[in-house]
Amino acid sequence: MYPFFELMTRYHFTESEKTWDCIAKSFNATRRKPWTQVIDFVNTLSSSDMVADIGCGNGRHLVVCVEKGINIVGVDISTNLLSLAQSKVSSQQSSVAFVQGDLAHIPLKDERFDAVLYIAALHIIKGRTNRTQSLQELHRILKSEGKALVSVWSREQERFRDCFGDKKKSDGELGDIEIYWRQHNLQVPRFYHLYSKDEFIEDIEKSGLQIETITDAKIKSKQYPDNYFAVVRKR
Repeated sequence: MYPFFELMTRYHFTESEKTWDCIAKSFNATRRKPWTQVIDFVNTLSSSDMVADIGCGNGRHLVVCVEKGINIVGVDISTNLLSLAQSKVSSQQSSVAFVQGDLAHIPLKDERFDAVLYIAALHIIKGRTNRTQSLQELHRILKSEGKALVSVWSREQERFRDCFGDKKKSDGELGDIEIYWRQHNLQVPRFYHLYSKDEFIEDIEKSGLQIETITDAKIKSKQYPDNYFAVVRKR
């Protein structure tokens, strides 16, 4: 039914999988509204496009495509989040499919997608080599001239602005941080890599993708950007 899947041996970041499975229900309760930037991007797509949502989480952005009748596949490392995403779409909507996968080794075939959403997920991959590989995977699954919307958390945002010095951390990379999920009485640490804008641009360019636009966004912050959004294209 969905010939764009590729069966392959997939390496899973077990720690990340367990973390997101653990907080999935709480995450779903607090992450319901799609971001304006995603809605605007989806509005540029055609109903005939094939779209992937990489790191789809609980499906809050995937649903925007479903409502427009766009064929889409959601990929996430967490089976619990995938189940929640699936619950948001009708069983009659055959244009939707879900697959569990490691975002550094995306289990989708080459050059099958007209567009990709990659929202707030790249920065949860540990290790710059793995993050750049994930962007190379994004390049691989896009068709020629296909485009993607990629977002990451900014290192400049107010609540983490003073957490980083000028030097690389001895136990990781500059920008690496542990952020606890504390809602609904949970105490679950999550790995995040907060990006500088220059680093985000450099990693995208390493993948072979071409940046069309890159914007700062203040979603919760008041003074400094808390997210960067890049529209990229495969040439």
